[in-house]
Amino acid sequence: MTTKYSVHETGPRIEAFLNQIISGAGFDLTFKIGPGDQSNPEFENPDLVVQFQGGDIEMLLANKAELLLAMELVTMELLRMHSDDHSRISFDANDYRALRFEELRSSALDAAERVKHTGNYFRFNPMNSRERRLIHIALRHEPAVRSESCGTGPQRGVVIYPASMASIPDLPPLPRPVTHGFADGPRPASPGGDRRDDRRGGRPGFGGGRPGGGGGRDRGPRGPGGPGGGRDRGPRGPR
Repeated sequence: MTTKYSVHETGPRIEAFLNQIISGAGFDLTFKIGPGDQSNPEFENPDLVVQFQGGDIEMLLANKAELLLAMELVTMELLRMHSDDHSRISFDANDYRALRFEELRSSALDAAERVKHTGNYFRFNPMNSRERRLIHIALRHEPAVRSESCGTGPQRGVVIYPASMASIPDLPPLPRPVTHGFADGPRPASPGGDRRDDRRGGRPGFGGGRPGGGGGRDRGPRGPGGPGGGRDRGPRGPR
């Protein structure tokens, strides 16, 4: 892949934008912009890498690096990058990317084993193009299964099928949106369809579950109703 974004040409724009964000938010963060690390080109080969340091690194990496990835995304929007180029710029801190890639590979292989044993398809929640590519590469030596990207826009994800199963062209959208990038992770929706998988807590990354963790219906407030907390039925008229 030829270099499209250079430290010399693109770096100053990224630097000015990030300095504005960090200063305005009062973050204790510094960063360095350098050329991409070519040590693992099979999985990621960015033109530029932005490495963060500072006292607020834990905040940056909290909730599956939600803030780190949000800053990466708005920077790409500033640069008006096409989604196909998102892998060319990488934001990182404390080797988060390398650890996340290993987690993605492990998730892909676990999902493949599940497909082999169940004979049914396995659907991951939406993920960015960088993550989808990693899932496909992780499964390229698994002849018993195959992976396909499905969906459009922010709902685009990966489905793993048994090798003998035909593709399902019109999979329904997942029940709830998933944030961009790695934030919600590649945890799969329910295999073999969109059956909601954990109704007790609505675990992030899976196909559903009620928000709020098993609470009942929202019936609205009850009135005082006297001792014992009965319903507020309002005054009765004369019989």
